[in-house]
Amino acid sequence: MQWLFLDLNSYFASVEQELRPELRGRPVAVVPVMADTTCAIAASYEAKAFGVRTGTQIGEAKRLCPGIVLVEARHEIYVDYHNRIVEAVERCVPVAAVMSIDEMAAHLIGREQPLFAALALAHRIKASIQKNVGSTLRCSIGLAPNRYLAKIASDMDKPDGLIALTPDLLSTALSQLTLRDLPGVGARMEKRLHESGIRTMPQLLALDREQMSKAWGGIGGEKLWHWLRGEDFHDAELEHQKSISQSHVLPPELRTDDGCYAVAHKLLHKAAMRLRTARLWTTQVSLTIKYATAKAQAEGQHSSGIPQTVWSQGLSVIECQDSQTLVEALCKLWAGRPQDAKHAKPFFIGVWLGNLVPDHLHTLSLFSNLESEAKRTRLTSTMDALNHKYGTATLFPASMLLARAAAPTRIAFTLTAKKSTAATSITKKAAKHTMSAGARAKIAAAQKARWAKLRKAPKKAAPAKKAVSTKSAGAKKKTPGGPAAAATPMAAGS
Repeated sequence: MQWLFLDLNSYFASVEQELRPELRGRPVAVVPVMADTTCAIAASYEAKAFGVRTGTQIGEAKRLCPGIVLVEARHEIYVDYHNRIVEAVERCVPVAAVMSIDEMAAHLIGREQPLFAALALAHRIKASIQKNVGSTLRCSIGLAPNRYLAKIASDMDKPDGLIALTPDLLSTALSQLTLRDLPGVGARMEKRLHESGIRTMPQLLALDREQMSKAWGGIGGEKLWHWLRGEDFHDAELEHQKSISQSHVLPPELRTDDGCYAVAHKLLHKAAMRLRTARLWTTQVSLTIKYATAKAQAEGQHSSGIPQTVWSQGLSVIECQDSQTLVEALCKLWAGRPQDAKHAKPFFIGVWLGNLVPDHLHTLSLFSNLESEAKRTRLTSTMDALNHKYGTATLFPASMLLARAAAPTRIAFTLTAKKSTAATSITKKAAKHTMSAGARAKIAAAQKARWAKLRKAPKKAAPAKKAVSTKSAGAKKKTPGGPAAAATPMAAGS
């Protein structure tokens, strides 16, 4: 086993149940605001038993589960618990990558890699979280030859599961999944694969490397082909967040042009801070506005039930990360919005920064003034430092004054975490976590120390038999593999 992937189960709801014992064993939904028109951003497993999921509208959740308890999200607490969980995991193994507020991965080395050792490590991690953070916090852990497969394994057995995908079981185990079980396969990619005649996992696995690349539409297909066969060529230094977005449903008092414009500035201000914190540069800015309209004129319906018409426009910019350049782009986009009677009642605003470039790949513009760019960088760096220390509304453009109290951070890493700094939207699965250079150096030093310790320790013979399945809480018993074991992946619950 090369990788261990940890996924915290119903994280936000579990933290609330940990802090409030009266919620334990009861159906709980965490919401951004206390309103029937909003959606659940997390649900406890007791609520999931009634069909309540992340994204379920609260009115529908109350119909499905009349006794459901609604809890307003407290993002600062979830960030604090995240940091404590990372520390608990690092008591057992260094965390190589934090993918989101409830997901992280560890690269196994030396004596951690044999199957029995990896399983024992996973049990120790679970015990460490419950002992050092919270007795009710549970996680699912996946073990596999690469991080992609370890992520898949962590989703196979929830809650509190432990799955090991050994190389000899990969084909059989993956064939039992659906296309949507693969990370990176959403509705659009599934449709693309269907158009290529691929509807099942066996059909996908039967493709050769060139066919996979063609079906996927790029180099991502070739990477997937290697990952699904257990090859590990992950290079964290080459990965970075591809886009950053901020959106907000406007409160009634701000559903005007002036209110919408002010909130757009605040969202851009927050997105730009995230961009700079992650040491990224953008070349694309997009603005999306959703307008409330009559049902007869509506193009669709918002999740809150409001009939809507959607306008969206993008603009290319030079590689930048300073707020001034981004605000200039926003002003151009805003000037181009429709202003007829059909587009008079904005109720949703969103900004998107795309085509992101990491700091070490940033290219200076031939047409920009280096001195001017340096001044802008110093200005934004100073503003960011003050806002990180005293809060995001400490220093801001006057254009967002009207919306100062609007669009609060609900579930987001706008704080500096102990191990790294990240930004996650409510859509947690799409969120990424960018580790700081200091955190990477700390992990590298820890791994180097462990390697040195391993070299000094006497070698032990590897176990002759391979564990196949243990599925009882706290079980330590290993079952040797046999002919029937090849049909299912390694599973263990703790």
